[in-house]
Amino acid sequence: MTHIVWDWNGTLFHDIDAVVGATNEVFRPYGVGPFDPDGFRAVYTRPIWVAYERMLGRSLRDGEWELLDEGFHDHYHRLMLACGLAEGALTCLQEWEDAGRTQSLLSMWTHERLVPKIGEMGIDRHFSRVDGLRAAAGGPKAEHMAAHVLGLGVDPEKVVVIGDSVDDAHAAQHVGARAILYTGGMSSRAELGAVGVPVVDSLANALDLI
Repeated sequence: MTHIVWDWNGTLFHDIDAVVGATNEVFRPYGVGPFDPDGFRAVYTRPIWVAYERMLGRSLRDGEWELLDEGFHDHYHRLMLACGLAEGALTCLQEWEDAGRTQSLLSMWTHERLVPKIGEMGIDRHFSRVDGLRAAAGGPKAEHMAAHVLGLGVDPEKVVVIGDSVDDAHAAQHVGARAILYTGGMSSRAELGAVGVPVVDSLANALDLI
């Protein structure tokens, strides 16, 4: 493996407290929750509207997804200000770069927020390409991964995707790359382990596996 495609939310960026907090704010009027991180992980899945239907115990009504998504992001963008990089993230980025290998970032967070955030955190120099979401939110990552890898111009067989969700593994498989899943994000270890790819409890462990 010579190239890593990193995920952002829940992987390099340790934002589980902001995600859970924003979710609790959005579902408070429904009388649902509050969730703690483990309770949230028990119902979380992608696409995210399926997780919301699990929480509500019913299908979303017309227009309800858009309102919930907008409300979530309003709270998330406030709460994320207290969040930082995952433990070991800076060391991993530097070690991989020092080894003469390349890395990029693909996130389902909005591109116009992602780019300044990684610049603010001083890690943008590590990535040969950065792609956030430029379309409607909530869908699978696979097609975005295909465009990202095509834009990189690298052989997918030399790529490993490091992320925190089943969706990251499916996106890797979609393009013929490998995947390593990290337990620091929004998915439970049981759900990650069911995919059949390596699961690690730290980003350093992921690099050791590669």
